Amino acid sequence: MFEKRNSAATLLTGALIIGLAGCTGAGMRQSGVDVPGRAESGKTQALEAGAAMMQTNEPLDPMNVYLVGFHPMKKNPSHQMEAHHFCTQLNEDFAQCALFDGNTAKAHLNGIEYIISERLFEQLPNVEKQYWHPHNGEILSGQLVAPGLPDQADHELMKSKMNSYGKTWHTWDTNPDHGGEPSLPLGEPSLAWSFNRFGQARSELIDERDRRMGIDTDERRKARQDLVPLANPQRGVDALRGQFSGPTEPIPGVVDSMVDKGADQRRGATTSTP
Repeated sequence: MFEKRNSAATLLTGALIIGLAGCTGAGMRQSGVDVPGRAESGKTQALEAGAAMMQTNEPLDPMNVYLVGFHPMKKNPSHQMEAHHFCTQLNEDFAQCALFDGNTAKAHLNGIEYIISERLFEQLPNVEKQYWHPHNGEILSGQLVAPGLPDQADHELMKSKMNSYGKTWHTWDTNPDHGGEPSLPLGEPSLAWSFNRFGQARSELIDERDRRMGIDTDERRKARQDLVPLANPQRGVDALRGQFSGPTEPIPGVVDSMVDKGADQRRGATTSTP
């Protein structure tokens, strides 16, 4: 068993390196926001060059996992963003990600996401759990992808994130869908959520991402059906249910734990009745 796991980990590590090294050219997403300000002076450029040679950027070095998915805002689910995650896996139960509105050198930092395992989530107080969105819907729908990775490595990465949760704050509305393009990170941060039913995410967002990056979300979904039996009921699956226009359908394997718990309680009450 150890040798099998070690082999999978080696494959994934090598594929991550290859995928990130090849993450240029086709599939690049440019930011649509122009930030106001004067052009960098020669002095500023010289300072940057000197800093690059003499200062450390070690906290950024481990950010070697690249994921692309979609987020609705919890208080305004019709407001949806494509999110580029650059993540560090600190240990088996915790990862931290910087979020950008693209994947080029000129992309804008527009949020953060922390990812924790089901084990850590269950240790949180109930008042805290309301900030953490479930990930099974993103994975089993095929919407969350690791661009550039071979199919087997992408599959192993998604398998490792089954039943996990994310806490995401978007600090800059650089992907607005309500007209206008905010050029500065203004206002309060927005708590983001996950899509947990087919039809919640706007199809044009997925289609445009897939076209640009050469991804087939439907094929990813089909390839991940073997992960469905691994899915546990998760809290927050139904948090946004009914708040989207148009019909929605269940994603197989994606079940709200509170609904599941209620069903268990009802069954218990029924069986205990004389």
